[in-house]
Formats: sequence, structure tokens, C-alpha cells
Amino acid sequence: MQLTYLLYNGIEPIDLGAIGVMSMGRRIVPQLSYRTVAATRAPVELSNGLRVLPDAAFEEVADIDVLMVPGGPGWRDAAKDPLTLNFIRRWAPTAMLSSLCTGAMILAAANALDGLVATTKCVVVPPETSPMDELKKTYPGISTTHALLVDNGRVVTGGGVALCIDTTLYLIGLRYGSDAADEVARIMEYGPARAANSSRLPLIAGEALADFH
Repeated sequence: MQLTYLLYNGIEPIDLGAIGVMSMGRRIVPQLSYRTVAATRAPVELSNGLRVLPDAAFEEVADIDVLMVPGGPGWRDAAKDPLTLNFIRRWAPTAMLSSLCTGAMILAAANALDGLVATTKCVVVPPETSPMDELKKTYPGISTTHALLVDNGRVVTGGGVALCIDTTLYLIGLRYGSDAADEVARIMEYGPARAANSSRLPLIAGEALADFH
């Protein structure tokens, strides 16, 4: 599995945890690879000021296996950026799409979640607006639910913030089996946290999706 991780200004740095999972995962599944992409190769500034250099610009990308869209306070600008939205639309028909946290808001703006079930970040600090409530209000054609993640087949939306780790492990499990994902979680010493997240939040996939339509 090759993960193409979309960068934009204002990403929450914790969402880079997905790349950390892929890095650790290569010890168990050598076929895993990842790269970062952005509109240009210029440094991308995350929400805390950390700067990240993209591996490639949009125009340099010739193929995508899995396109991951992370979240963070910069999602509002990204969801209005034509270059970002067109890049997602370009690859939506052929690539698997995955969002982390408020990355789902960007997928929604790109029309990639139309008619699907989706989750996103729910918990906020007042007087912030819950992204879940905003997703539901702004995009009535999307069925929203508070979940660990929602798997629509070619589109997987993950829950808020640290659940980026669980979403990435899930993607590894889809491609290489649950034993591989479990082993990656074990060497990350994340097994108990993963089990706790699974017990408190539902994973919506397969036949369970029918309950939302």
C-alpha cells in the first residue's frame, strides 16, 4: 500500500501520526510506503508553526493508491482552495480516499462524500462549533455519525484527532489482514488504547451502512 498524504497549511501536527504508523508498519509489512504532496513543493506550515517539505507537488503525481486527507484548523481554507479540491476530485474515481478528523470536511467540499455515511471530529472546546454538527448542517446529503471510522468501500472517514492512528491501522488491516494490523499496533505499544477506542466507538462498515440510508 502506498499512502499519499495531502498537506495544506494549518494541519494539526498530531495527524502526522498516520505517517508514524506507516513508518512503524514497514517493520511488519515491508510493502508499505508513503509520501507527502501539496499544491507546490514550498514548505507547508502546520498549525503550531512546524514546517514540512512536501515530497511532490500535485502536478507531479502520476498515480495514487490511497489518498489521505488530514484535519486541523486550516481545513476551512483548504475546503475553499480550488487546487486542493480539484486534486481530490481528480483521483476520487480511482484511488481509495481516507480522511482524518476534520479532513472529512475537505472531502465533503470536494463532493467526495455525497450520498455516503461519514464521521469527523466531534469534541471541541466551547465556543467552538462541533465539526460533526457543521458537516451535518452544511451537507445534508451526507449521513453523519459519531464513530471510530466509517468505511464506505472506496472512502474511509476517521474520527477525531488521535483516532488518526486507529484509521491508519484499519487501512493496513484492510490490505494485509487483521493480524498484520494487530502486530503493528503491538510494536507501537498501542494495542490497549486501540482496544479501548474500539469498545467506546462503533466501526461502521459493510451491512451496518444500510442503517443510515
